[in-house]
Amino acid sequence: MISRLQISNYAIIEELDLDFANGLSIITGETGAGKSILLGALNLILGGRADTKTLFEEDRKCVIEGRFKIDRYNLKGFFETNDLDYDDEVIIRREITPSGKSRAFVNDTPTNLKILQQLGNALIDLHQQFDTLDINNSSFQLKMLDALAEQTENFQQYQRDYRELQQAKRSLAVAHEEAQRAHREREFVQYQFDELEAAALVADEQEKLETEQTRLGNAEEIKQLSTGVFNLISEDDNCINDQLLAIIQQLSPLSRGDAGVNEIKERFLSVQLDLEALSTDVQAFGEATEHNPERLGEVNERLDLIYRLQNKHQLNSAAELLDLQNQLSDKLLGFADLSGRIDKLERLVEQLDKKIRKRGLALRKARQSVAPDFTYHVHEQLVDLSMSNAKLEVDFQELPDGPGPYGLDEVRFLFSANKGGRMQTIKDAASGGEMSRLALVMKSLVATAMALPTLIFDEIDSGVSGDVAQKMGQIIARLSKHHQVIVITHSPQVASRADRHFFIYKTDLDDRDRTITKVRQLTRDERIRAIATMLSQNPPSDSAMNNAQDLIAAAE
Repeated sequence: MISRLQISNYAIIEELDLDFANGLSIITGETGAGKSILLGALNLILGGRADTKTLFEEDRKCVIEGRFKIDRYNLKGFFETNDLDYDDEVIIRREITPSGKSRAFVNDTPTNLKILQQLGNALIDLHQQFDTLDINNSSFQLKMLDALAEQTENFQQYQRDYRELQQAKRSLAVAHEEAQRAHREREFVQYQFDELEAAALVADEQEKLETEQTRLGNAEEIKQLSTGVFNLISEDDNCINDQLLAIIQQLSPLSRGDAGVNEIKERFLSVQLDLEALSTDVQAFGEATEHNPERLGEVNERLDLIYRLQNKHQLNSAAELLDLQNQLSDKLLGFADLSGRIDKLERLVEQLDKKIRKRGLALRKARQSVAPDFTYHVHEQLVDLSMSNAKLEVDFQELPDGPGPYGLDEVRFLFSANKGGRMQTIKDAASGGEMSRLALVMKSLVATAMALPTLIFDEIDSGVSGDVAQKMGQIIARLSKHHQVIVITHSPQVASRADRHFFIYKTDLDDRDRTITKVRQLTRDERIRAIATMLSQNPPSDSAMNNAQDLIAAAE
């Protein structure tokens, strides 16, 4: 509910501060006093468009601020989704600068008009003549039926199940698309895997084979080289080994008395021993190297296979080929897993479909059970509002493609205002005044069953008077027992029902040669005089004053 509205520098409003409360607030005033301007300002904090023409003084900004108590509206999720600070009281502020720039704030956090509009729709339900009201909206129509049938929680669970079903269907569709691609790809992947698996690759095989290929291909040269090196070190006349031994012998006498010479001799001895061991290794290497054309052919053939696979897959080693083989194996397993996932998703879709059909049938039965009584009472109250020929029907048509987001049926409210008139959707059949009265009746019937935002009615009593206006006032009063209602009216019968009565008027600022709009809350005596004026003239007659007193007393 709205608890306070502050307006600064808007149209012909210089400064305005209104405090609202629960129940019924009535706003009256002379034609042209500024009631529509008040609604225009309120519309700005609901996300309406703005321009600099609305500035009272063109050189300073316009500020409109509304305070709302929102603990009843389950809006924490909305605030979290839009990264806004939540509190049970929210402050919405709209600013328009002289340059034309517009800014919006929710609890001092800057926000955009889209978020403001969404939040505003949850907080204020503004009814004006010729508006497209929410009673035209099929989802709101269903909310009313569900509230009357005590199915709100069941419907919310239905929607959760429906969203889960849609997600499962989307996942299944994606899985089927993957399966189609897999079917085209699987044979090729299997061929590639089989080829690599048949090659029986080993990670370090290529390097070993290349070394063996080099040795086998140069076996004779290696043998000759090995023999030559061995002879040069150990077998030839004046070989290296003999020369080192001779040096060691020459150093031996001197090494006995000279530590430095002894160190040199030891180093030569170490070199001689290493060289002798090296010559033995060279000899053994040469003897082990054999010319084997058959083995060389096997090695070449194996390397050709590895090189061919590398070129085919644009890889550089047997190890990379093995990595590819593992990837292909995982892919083949994925194809198998995909089939299992499709089976699982198909079972889930079937289970969820059965679940929501069962819940949808319960919703259908409950909605259909309350519809006749609802339409009966709508007609009963419309008769009181001078619409005796009006007729409302709730039309249920089963959805041909199965469960939808709101149930198993398309539900439409069909209306006719005149006897024998064709039943049509409300927006096609009702005039602005008829639609407003219909909305008032409908919402009064569901007032105890569902949480409604603050309801603001702008002259919905236009064109009615006497007993009809009295009945309308009674309906509005009943509605205000459960929800905050604000009514702008010219009807004394409606105004007499007020819990708070605000009077809007114009006054002149002589020092600035300007006219401004002001609002004040009326005392009981002021209310009697204002209603008496609405009944007769200004100043009101004595009989009008007595009549006004009777109206207020009857309402109390």
